[in-house]
Amino acid sequence: MAEEKIDSLAEEFPLHNSVFNNDIKGLSQHLQQVGNDVSKKDKHGNTALHLAVMLGHKECTHLLLAHGAPVKIKNLEGWSPLAEAISYGDRQTISSLLRKLKQQSRQQMESRRANLINALRQMKDFYMELKWDFHSWVPLVSRILPSDICKIHKSGSSIRLDTTLVDFTDMRWERGDISFIFRGDKSTHESLTVLDNEFQCYQRMRYEENDIEEEVDVLMSSDILAAQMSTKAIQFSRAQSGWIFREDRKEVVGGQYNCDLYSINGLVLKSRKRREHLSTDDLKKNKALVETITKGRRASIEANGDLGRRNSLLPPPETTVTWNEYISAEVGKYPKLGRDIVFKQSNKCLRATVAMSKDFPLSVEMLLNVLEVIAPFKHFSKLREFVTLKLPSGFPVKIEIPVLTTVSAKITFQKFEFCDFIAQELFEIPNHYVEDNRRFPDL
Repeated sequence: MAEEKIDSLAEEFPLHNSVFNNDIKGLSQHLQQVGNDVSKKDKHGNTALHLAVMLGHKECTHLLLAHGAPVKIKNLEGWSPLAEAISYGDRQTISSLLRKLKQQSRQQMESRRANLINALRQMKDFYMELKWDFHSWVPLVSRILPSDICKIHKSGSSIRLDTTLVDFTDMRWERGDISFIFRGDKSTHESLTVLDNEFQCYQRMRYEENDIEEEVDVLMSSDILAAQMSTKAIQFSRAQSGWIFREDRKEVVGGQYNCDLYSINGLVLKSRKRREHLSTDDLKKNKALVETITKGRRASIEANGDLGRRNSLLPPPETTVTWNEYISAEVGKYPKLGRDIVFKQSNKCLRATVAMSKDFPLSVEMLLNVLEVIAPFKHFSKLREFVTLKLPSGFPVKIEIPVLTTVSAKITFQKFEFCDFIAQELFEIPNHYVEDNRRFPDL
């Protein structure tokens, strides 16, 4: 009976089985058959691409990528195929997955482009200000965290975001004077542009990858991070005040929006950090890099400047695990397939608050459309993830949410007004600005 069950699982996951046995011909045949989903997960949450990368089966990896295997998808442990590729340490494989990841992200955006532009055109033009205040429960850290007031103009199918916070990632940030412009009336290759007003240059969002080798160097020399926000047990409850006579808290935000305050319980941030691919020298450099936190991201880049080109790591020993042993293992507890994993894990219960107003003139659906356009800024993508939760009725005028393990952000919609006229010059690149395609390496 056990053997019959194994055989049925092999039939249920033909791509996985072919990859595990490094059967290139079989994999190719299965990929050409209707009904074999290249994004299908097995009982452990792994796709066929996960297995190909972990086992070091390069031909399988490239064949799956050629058939559109998703790179961003995560297994039950929260790791993507790209994370597993970094662990394995083959530079060519990492480059291939990173290039495909960028391509898939832009294809996803492009697939929604027409509907997004139509939704923007149907919205009335407006001006809006969002205030960001970052703070931390770690002593002294809050003193050096940034704050920002983001200004958003919307006209027709065009959006402009002005911000002084260029990037905020892993306790490093870059300040500046940045404008992000989306033009729905332009062609795909010209619709997304970032201006650096300080250095008077601009960069268009790239749809064709050129040199991504520097990004590969950074990935190969940094911790592999995975953070999952668990919302399964999330609950909204009215925030209350008073010691004896309790009453629901209310607040006026922006001087005009009456809000009901809610506490959000049940948010759990699961953070994992892997470093089995790093050398002792890497760990020392990364520790020194963290110590430059107060100098901003540019200083961090300078500190990283001597990384040089990273060579592929020596592959881990070839696995002796069989397909039967893998697929019959307890869910999420399959035998090791790649390197011995070196990781730290922490679960932190987080409290968030939100002030909901029924007076705010923008709907949550409209806000999501705006946030989708400006999602390349990582902190805005965090805001978008939060707003997609099933919030209480109204509009989230003020939100306090975690953005990193030790850092939370308070976002306040402090100003909003519909506009009859917005100068179109705001959505144009100034004539004297020069193009610099290396200014924003993450775009």
